[in-house]
Amino acid sequence: MGGIGVVLNPRSRQNRRDPAAASRLARTLGDRGVVRTARTREDLARIAEDFRKLKIDVLGISGGDGTNHITLTGFLEVYSDEPLPPIAFLRGGTMNTVANAVGVPRGKPDGLLSALIARYNERGKASLRVVERNTMRIDDHYGFIFGTGAIHGYMAEYYRHPEPNPVHAASTLYEASKNVMLGHRTPVAERWEGSVELSGGVRLPMRDYLCIAAGTVDQIGLGFRPFYRSGHVPGRFHILGIHTSALGFVKKLPDIWQARPMGEEHTYDHLAEHAILEARSGVVRYVLDGDLHEHHGPLEMRVGPRVQIVVEHKAGIRPPGGSTFTFPPPWIQPGNS
Repeated sequence: MGGIGVVLNPRSRQNRRDPAAASRLARTLGDRGVVRTARTREDLARIAEDFRKLKIDVLGISGGDGTNHITLTGFLEVYSDEPLPPIAFLRGGTMNTVANAVGVPRGKPDGLLSALIARYNERGKASLRVVERNTMRIDDHYGFIFGTGAIHGYMAEYYRHPEPNPVHAASTLYEASKNVMLGHRTPVAERWEGSVELSGGVRLPMRDYLCIAAGTVDQIGLGFRPFYRSGHVPGRFHILGIHTSALGFVKKLPDIWQARPMGEEHTYDHLAEHAILEARSGVVRYVLDGDLHEHHGPLEMRVGPRVQIVVEHKAGIRPPGGSTFTFPPPWIQPGNS
């Protein structure tokens, strides 16, 4: 059959507010493919089997980062050693960091799908512009952005808001940074104590870390780019063992925004294909592509399959990247306290 297969998560916040999204995308797609909704992981496995048998040319995903990584996990399990078709992130969620990082054009799912169809109609998938990125396999999940400690604390605080959105994400960072600068306690500054064994015999020592973070895309959210070495070596992820204080980290935010290294006095910095995290407590609480997870015992990370991501749906137009937020604001300019 070929064509475009779209998976929609009806339980994502944006799609819950727009229950007609699936039927609207189906009308937009017409006879060029199929739209399927996945309410459960069992649904997702059946959809992946159907799409594999149909030999779809493009896999569209309507959801945010969490939906994307759950969908990729389900499809990679079903496709096994068979490569996935090019993936079109249609931004149907509130958090779209991976799409921003690789250069997916901004827009709503309907508009992005329409533009994808127009380009696909030219010469099929051969007319699509793609970039390649490795996934990371964390336990039994696949994704692009990983973090423990303060990253987990930040996301847990962010999700306490009844309607999380990019503005609330920025305000959560602002309030946490302000509290750190003033010497006040904040749950966002959660730390992680443990050790990390990396491929090649490298071992990050057992100690107190602000966080362990890793990515195969450069961004972590709101336009911050700590993983500036991601993509430099295929088959590697960029991992950081950030051991500075919360105040030291806040003062380095301008460097992270500009994709500059934090420096050895603040972080361990490596490219790796495999890592094992051992928490002193025996429990690793972590974030993968915006979703909160908890793992008991050593946590294994490894480079996952390489995937193609559609980044430009319309000929002659370069997709925007980065963030709409102005940075750095005065309260974290170097030298301010």
